[in-house]
Amino acid sequence: MSTYVVSDVHGEYDMFMELLEKINFSDDDTMYVLGDVLDRGPNPIKVILKMMEYPNIIPLVGNHEVMALECLKFLMKDISEVNVGDISEDIVEKLMNWQLNGSMTTTDEFHKLSQEMQEEVYEYLMEFSVYEMVHAAGKKFLLVHAGLGNFSPERDIDDYALDELIWDRAEYDIKYFDDIYVISGHTPTQNIEENKKPGYIYRANNHIAIDCGACFGGQLGCLCLETDEEFYVGMQSA
Repeated sequence: MSTYVVSDVHGEYDMFMELLEKINFSDDDTMYVLGDVLDRGPNPIKVILKMMEYPNIIPLVGNHEVMALECLKFLMKDISEVNVGDISEDIVEKLMNWQLNGSMTTTDEFHKLSQEMQEEVYEYLMEFSVYEMVHAAGKKFLLVHAGLGNFSPERDIDDYALDELIWDRAEYDIKYFDDIYVISGHTPTQNIEENKKPGYIYRANNHIAIDCGACFGGQLGCLCLETDEEFYVGMQSA
């Protein structure tokens, strides 16, 4: 019975399936996926559909899911129901921003689904958690997609705005908490200047960064909370 954490799958379905096999993921285990399942990689909706099969996979929202949710409801409308009055400047701006952030693979797969399945996927995305607090091996872990923007030790986690949790990058040179490990994705570990092992899980000041750049030619990293064991699939782990 193990607890696993992974992040930023970004449509890398083959890597995701290889990871599930590598860790021998079973009904007795739990996996937290810390957002950004969608966009960039080739099969984001395929990954979502696979996750939907597992009640023991607990998804958290990332900035890419938020961008998708802002647009998918509009894209689900039958074209005959859409008129010029429905197309506001706001939705056009959101669609363009999402496209600039790699939405094409998501929308291509999403449009191939039946209307019923589109609704089910949309509802599933709506249920993603914003953060999770997990206890394992006598330690406390705060799971969040990006970081704690505008961090202050006086602030309760529920006082942070959504953008501060899914867009603002973690500050790895600051220890947020003495007794809580913060596990996040969002920032590929290749982009952390002080990281001496780019593309592998990075640890500093009670931070654990697990986005290993799977969709950027890196690998998909995964951490087991009970054993502290790291697992990798992808380019570097081959």
